[in-house]
Amino acid sequence: MSRLSVNGVDLYYEEHGAGTPLLGVHGTPSSAELWADAAEELGRHGRCIIYDRRGFHRSAPPVPFGTLDLIDHTDDAAGVLAALHAGPAVVIGRSTGGLIAIELARRFPDKVKALVLLEPALFTLDPDADAWARSLRLRVLEQSAGQPNRAAEAVIREALGDAAWESFPENHKQILADTGPAVLAEIKGHGMDLSEDALELDEDELAGIRRPTLIVTAEDSIEPCRLVNARLSGALPYTQTVLVAGGHLINPAHPAVLDFVDRIAASEDAWA
Repeated sequence: MSRLSVNGVDLYYEEHGAGTPLLGVHGTPSSAELWADAAEELGRHGRCIIYDRRGFHRSAPPVPFGTLDLIDHTDDAAGVLAALHAGPAVVIGRSTGGLIAIELARRFPDKVKALVLLEPALFTLDPDADAWARSLRLRVLEQSAGQPNRAAEAVIREALGDAAWESFPENHKQILADTGPAVLAEIKGHGMDLSEDALELDEDELAGIRRPTLIVTAEDSIEPCRLVNARLSGALPYTQTVLVAGGHLINPAHPAVLDFVDRIAASEDAWA
């Protein structure tokens, strides 16, 4: 079990494979453990690094954080890459992880070679998606009042439906339930997708993210995610979009992602 001290916190991480650095950033609620199979496959295409974000699963402190801000997660991602001498990397972010990936590319462009955004949770881009996220925030707070361990289940059931929660194996349900304090800390923090003051980026700020980007949308996903991806595809300057089967929890090692990673690596080799 490998650990890093980054920005004053102890983070769990794993490495798989060698070559072009690939950084996987999980969503909320989640853990790098839910990326285990994908990380092994990604490790056949580059040096895949996955980690539990601060507050989540194996990176959870004995006393939970009161708040978790977007800047915390972004600085941690940059810190992981710096500590492992792994930048610039292809950053693969799913849901909330995609929000973090976008902000990482905006604030630390030297650490990002390319982006893979699996339905990133930048809901403020679209008025209807923003209204949905604000309503979700209130429902999760209501359902988890006095019971932090219900927060993760509430997010998944309310956002993705009961079937999504029931599809998880029992051990994964327990991992997710245990992330409840971190889920609530993000909601009470700043800049996160379910924070009261969620990150807002204008067209010029998005246009400044000048990195090759793959935007992935799932056929059966929820409407807010499709609305956000449609806005992003028109705002980011170097994008490729792909529609895949399934729902919001898109496989980080989907063949479309692997193809994109291989093309980025081949382009890098061509200039070596």
